[in-house]
Amino acid sequence: MKKAIIFDMDGTLFQTNLILEPALTSTFDELRAKGLWQGDTPIEKYREIMGVTLPVVWETLCPKHSLEIREESNAIFHTKLIEQIQNRKGALYPNAEQTLATLSENYYLYIASNGQMEYLQAIVETYQLERFIKGTYSIQSILSGHKSDLVRKVVVENNIHHGAVVGDRASDIQAAQDNHLQSIGVRFDFAQESELQKADVVIDNLKELLTVIKI
Repeated sequence: MKKAIIFDMDGTLFQTNLILEPALTSTFDELRAKGLWQGDTPIEKYREIMGVTLPVVWETLCPKHSLEIREESNAIFHTKLIEQIQNRKGALYPNAEQTLATLSENYYLYIASNGQMEYLQAIVETYQLERFIKGTYSIQSILSGHKSDLVRKVVVENNIHHGAVVGDRASDIQAAQDNHLQSIGVRFDFAQESELQKADVVIDNLKELLTVIKI
């Protein structure tokens, strides 16, 4: 029987908070240079919504801008994020690499993320996660945009019979429940206590996965 663990990326394996604000600052510098933005970079507003999907980011930060300009802004931001990753300005969470190495001896490991594929691949390649991860799935690969459907895709395509989903947000926990998998919440940077309460287990360090997984 195939057993697997499906990981969220941002705020679960990768410390995205380290690169978000520098990438956002660079993005708005470029928008100002193009005459598409006036005033300061909306860092405080961004901090309030950290962890939401990118379309929501730009709807919130640029509510008066056209969809076309929002999409251009998102493309610039995406490029800046990848530059930050490739320059190793981000980091995996403590004990991530050791934990993945140990888990991969007994489980198939996958990533299911709201991030765009090029962004996810940059993290995987920079930190050589392909040593442990069997497959990386982006929300771009499904039409609904729902994490539950993305996890379902991972389960079906890989013939998974038993598994767990590890993540920091309500959508990760819901995705586990909707697919009859164990839900493991991580109490990291973007996590909210009210969302974590619905998880089967909550951990404060990735190494705890070695003892809490029940599959």
